[in-house]
Amino acid sequence: MATQKDIIDQAFPETSKILSDLINFQTVSGSSNLKLIEYCEKKLSKLGAISFKTFHDSKQQANLFSTINGKEKLNGGGIILSGHTDVVPASPKEWSSDPYVAKEKDNKIYGRGSCDMKGFIACTLAMAPYFAEQKLKKPIHFSYTYDEETSCLGAPLLIKELKKRNINYPICIIGEPTNMKAIHSHKGYYEYITYFTGLAGHASAPDKGVSAVEYAILYCNKLMELRDELKKRKPKNSIFSPPYSTLQIGKINGGLFTNVIADQCTLNWEVRPVIPADGKFVTENIEAYVKETLLPEMKKIYPKADINKVVIGETIGFEKEEQSDAVNLVCNLTGDNSRGTVAFGTEAGLFQEIGISTVVCGPGSIEQAHTIDEYVTFDQLKLCLKMLVDLKEQLTAQTELIALS
Repeated sequence: MATQKDIIDQAFPETSKILSDLINFQTVSGSSNLKLIEYCEKKLSKLGAISFKTFHDSKQQANLFSTINGKEKLNGGGIILSGHTDVVPASPKEWSSDPYVAKEKDNKIYGRGSCDMKGFIACTLAMAPYFAEQKLKKPIHFSYTYDEETSCLGAPLLIKELKKRNINYPICIIGEPTNMKAIHSHKGYYEYITYFTGLAGHASAPDKGVSAVEYAILYCNKLMELRDELKKRKPKNSIFSPPYSTLQIGKINGGLFTNVIADQCTLNWEVRPVIPADGKFVTENIEAYVKETLLPEMKKIYPKADINKVVIGETIGFEKEEQSDAVNLVCNLTGDNSRGTVAFGTEAGLFQEIGISTVVCGPGSIEQAHTIDEYVTFDQLKLCLKMLVDLKEQLTAQTELIALS
């Protein structure tokens, strides 16, 4: 009978090959991920998995949800292994090698998405045959989503379908890079773009125009005031670092030349609330400032002037539970009882919101995510494989360590 080490040694080369294939798919957020989804679905279908997909309106992006019941045909329950398929952009000129061609060096695999988070997906696909050949007591599910990096745009469609099917999925493991540590909570993530429309004119007559850039600056100043207020709203015994909700202005773009009054400007900004009330606080205050102060001033000169805030995404936070089956399971599988929080956002809160006990745990370090020459180490991938091997044992055990249904 194969030992845990035997299975890991057998699965690792396949993990490396699959990860290389996944990196080769240039699934930058907003672009098509259909070839990658087809690749994953084909691998799982060969193992007898039953799948369904949910699509973006463009039909160029899809979520995949596949289930392996094993030799015992069971419905409901089991474990969801979830990962997002999209990656952030990469500039080939800045990398030491092609970011979309995997490179192995010094026991590391380099490539865009190797850490965040195609490494986890590769581990799940490499282990899928081992799950398929077992007499599983509960099914194993594979959930692969699109556009997580842009405010989790894909996952809500998948969640909606899961709710529609009304099947009990008690536990979900989100494989974001955590160095294989169990994460039980994180802040929410709200992303916005605000568009400013003014009136162009010659800079020598500023009173005859409405500068979209200047009103965007006033808007920024108000956001920074609200950022200071958020620090004062810090909850008692906050488990986060920093312990308060944060606000950040990421990008401002507008204007043509220094001697032309800018008639257009856009502002990209975000809020990471520790509690939903902080997100509401920012929204209500900035919208009141626009309605009561900025727009009246702009419209005095140009009635068609406008300020329009567009919600790119408002992803709820992941809340700590006093007793979490998912966290307990992962700690038991990894042998590491440490539990923590992270500053980055994930899809965990979306699964948690529909009653699925959720934990974030995956290979790699967030310090490598989104970086030039992104990589994941062999050791981290093998630790992930170990967790999945032990999960396989749990799903086939006569006496389960925790309730899986």
